[in-house]
Amino acid sequence: VMSSLSSSSLEMDIFQYIDAHQSDFIKDLKEWVAVESDSIQPHLRKEVMRMMALAADRLAALGATVNLVNLGSHQLPDGQVLPLPSVIFGELGKDPQNPTVCFYGHVDVQPAKKEDGWNTDPYTLTEINGNLYGRGATDNKGPVLAWINAVETFRALKLAMPVNFKFVIEGMEEAGSLGLEKLLEEETQSFFSDVDYIVISDNLWLSNKKPALTYGSRGNACFFVEVECGSKDLHSGTFGGIIHEPLLDLIALLDSLVDSTGRIQIPGIYDSVAALTEEERKLYESIEFDLEEHRNNCGVKKFLYDTKEEILLHLWRYPSLSIHGIEGAFHEPGIKTVIPAKVIGKFSIRQVPHMDLSVVKKKVVEHLEGVFAKRNSPNKLKVSMPLGAKPWLDDVNNLLYKAARRAIKTVFGEDPDFIRDGSTIPVARMFQTVTQKSVIMLPIGAADDGEHSQNEKISRHNYIEGTKLFAAFFLEISKLH
Repeated sequence: VMSSLSSSSLEMDIFQYIDAHQSDFIKDLKEWVAVESDSIQPHLRKEVMRMMALAADRLAALGATVNLVNLGSHQLPDGQVLPLPSVIFGELGKDPQNPTVCFYGHVDVQPAKKEDGWNTDPYTLTEINGNLYGRGATDNKGPVLAWINAVETFRALKLAMPVNFKFVIEGMEEAGSLGLEKLLEEETQSFFSDVDYIVISDNLWLSNKKPALTYGSRGNACFFVEVECGSKDLHSGTFGGIIHEPLLDLIALLDSLVDSTGRIQIPGIYDSVAALTEEERKLYESIEFDLEEHRNNCGVKKFLYDTKEEILLHLWRYPSLSIHGIEGAFHEPGIKTVIPAKVIGKFSIRQVPHMDLSVVKKKVVEHLEGVFAKRNSPNKLKVSMPLGAKPWLDDVNNLLYKAARRAIKTVFGEDPDFIRDGSTIPVARMFQTVTQKSVIMLPIGAADDGEHSQNEKISRHNYIEGTKLFAAFFLEISKLH
């Protein structure tokens, strides 16, 4: 074990090297951002393939063994068949004395066009006032490169690698990580057999300045509720007042789901939500979160709750139900006196740990069927759950979180906020379930990076300090063993 003195001088050397090579690291990011690796639009699939090849070359240049795993192809709704990008499995170092850390990231991006409202070309990394603007800068090319840069720094300084590295890099994350889960399951006994820790850096801090560690996310269960009276739309002059209108049934059904305070009205839905512990409540007190700023960002006058703690608890720790839309209803401008024959309401429930998807589905179906029965409607009701993603939660007191916390303290001079995410991060849950290893989300992007919107950026500061954070984290993990 290194003495703390030699360890801190080692860190100084590493940090100096990273500072001195900022422009190289930014040049690499510029090269990666220039590739339009948009996994959503079919005509750009070959660019995703090109991006995977670039990433594989970059890992090979580090001295890693790289295996590109072919996932075959998939069919689009219009019948077109497209090849799936290969998944990169990389490996560097096999010292049995060292812990093995597996990093997950993705190099595909969300669609972006200059005319969507970008101030600069989305595929030309542009620095303005210390911010590096470009599609993928923060989600997720910047963090993937920061990790690679950190590994490269040890090599450049001819230092012994503090841990063994494994890499899982994919090119379909923005399109739902097609084929990834099956691949992870197949590799549990081989590629993942010696992995100790899994690190994902594909999310953001809660504030613009204060670092954060993420230890949980909500799941999501999406529902369709369909009401049908007949085969064709009807005229309200001819039939209004003498039939049971499907849209009236549907509105009553949707209205029964949640009350005006945001509380879900489905009986028993809160039964398995864990009680809040005192230790957990304390985590919320120290979190840096600007309520006003959050309110201004979304342009609403008032939230359902008045305190930071209540807001964060309801975003992360309690389930929520949102209604997203009605298919089949008339929604164009102007007036059309139509009675739609079939309407489909769409809503979702963000679930939290201990809520079981099959139980949630059963309760939703029972509740809606009960409400519908009371209406004595002759219409046909159908409730389905086309999509269900499970929540994820890890223990903030485990060794991996302690190591990350110390590394953050070293680089940023303060303790991180321990945060959860209100949205769903399927990949964290996927790794945890499939590999049964400890998973941490270690973001380096700030809250205002705008990961799926116009003018996405990562600040130079976060990109470079994030690289230092990863390097310090490697040293902290090696001290655990």
